[in-house]
Amino acid sequence: METIQNSLTNFYNTIASGIGDWGLKLLGALAALIVGLWIIRIIMKGISRAFASKHVDETLRPFLITLIGFVLKLVLLISIAGIVGVPIATFAALIAGVGVAIGAAFNGSLGHLASGIMLLIFRPFEVGDLIKTNGAFGFVKEISVFVTIIETFQKETEIIPNSAITSGKITNLSKVGSLRVDMPFAIRYGSDIEKAKNIVLDVLVGDKHVLKENGMQPRVAVNNLGENSVELLALPYVSCDNYWEVYWDTRQKIVEQLGKAGFEAPVPQRVVTMIK
Repeated sequence: METIQNSLTNFYNTIASGIGDWGLKLLGALAALIVGLWIIRIIMKGISRAFASKHVDETLRPFLITLIGFVLKLVLLISIAGIVGVPIATFAALIAGVGVAIGAAFNGSLGHLASGIMLLIFRPFEVGDLIKTNGAFGFVKEISVFVTIIETFQKETEIIPNSAITSGKITNLSKVGSLRVDMPFAIRYGSDIEKAKNIVLDVLVGDKHVLKENGMQPRVAVNNLGENSVELLALPYVSCDNYWEVYWDTRQKIVEQLGKAGFEAPVPQRVVTMIK
């Protein structure tokens, strides 16, 4: 009986000692995790401020911040594994296995990551550029690891996966720094075409948003002879920031000036020939 009692006592002491050791390790790991995440948060804030003060490229900034944050958290996890007593080799194998599983589950996300790296390397556009892509038209606000954020002229935020951008067409309107706004209008047959062109040209020349530098002078041309009207085209060049001001406001000025000059809106016409 005494032998059994001693065996049970030894077993209990062994279990209690083991639980005590693991409990202390787990408490230490939890404390290290909390303190480590707090330190990482402070470091990331400092890095963000440093990037801003050193004028690091806004296109690279979100990607670098995300990458640095990931590396710091990975280092923290490895350190915590050491505190708990997990061998580094075993932990590395575990991380690799988890990485493979996550990679299989998020295969599309890895494609977005690869596309994000391509966008940063080849630079088809940068933060602040006016682009058309994947049905979105607006200014690039951020190029992150997995997505690109575009703010449209309607102040809508378009969040587009990077792989959808690299696999489609990208139109960068800011690459040159200016673009042409094609504004069609029409006058009736029999109207004074040259007078109409001069009126529209005067509107364009007098508009402060229309560029007048060499090679970008505004022009008015006959575009087409339609069924019911002579179709003309106003061709002003503008900076990207003033695109909609010219597209909407200048078009209205053209309509108003043509109306004041007596040019009436075209109406459907039919020529009827009487056969005797």
